[in-house]
Amino acid sequence: MAKIMVFDHPLIQHKVSLMRDKNTTSKEFRHLAREVAMLMAFEVTRDLPTMDVEIETPICKTTVKKLAGMDVAVVPILRAGLGFVDGMLEIIPNAKVGHVGLYRDPETKEPVEYYCKLPEDIDKRRVIIVDPMLATGGSAIAAVDFVKKRGGKDISFMCLIAAPEGIDALEKAHPDVDIFIAAKDEKLNENAYIVPGLGDAGDRIFGTK
Repeated sequence: MAKIMVFDHPLIQHKVSLMRDKNTTSKEFRHLAREVAMLMAFEVTRDLPTMDVEIETPICKTTVKKLAGMDVAVVPILRAGLGFVDGMLEIIPNAKVGHVGLYRDPETKEPVEYYCKLPEDIDKRRVIIVDPMLATGGSAIAAVDFVKKRGGKDISFMCLIAAPEGIDALEKAHPDVDIFIAAKDEKLNENAYIVPGLGDAGDRIFGTK
């Protein structure tokens, strides 16, 4: 059964509040996205396996914990998911980065794939799919589908803001995928935008409209 975690850490909530503000500039927004990704990465990677290793400190020999070789892949959903990558790599510098390109059809609201490039050994990696928004869940579900079709097995999804509709849809479609959320919002409006949300994350990260 998948784990669904909504963060209540004060630093994360503070930074998400700043990102919601329409007066926050693209430069500030990008910096905040990087910081939130770093903070969330600690919990997303909490269950990475460790092993005992003997080292020598300046004082004596001792046994310490080190990562047991579980490789990680960070897979942003283009283009807004790119805003999370730098923060994730600060914490997991040896992670490989894949990319999934999707856009939402304005009429059907369904995701359409235009690009997918993943590490060749994706089947041996802990995969963290990242996207700022989980709205209808369509893009997240499609991204997980693509990763699974290419061999991915151990998959988590990490987002900034989620609507209840998107959480339910992703959980139903992929009950084996853990979901990590910085803030859970009220609902989707008639245009499938999250309310209160923060607008279009891609536009705010890259300064486009």
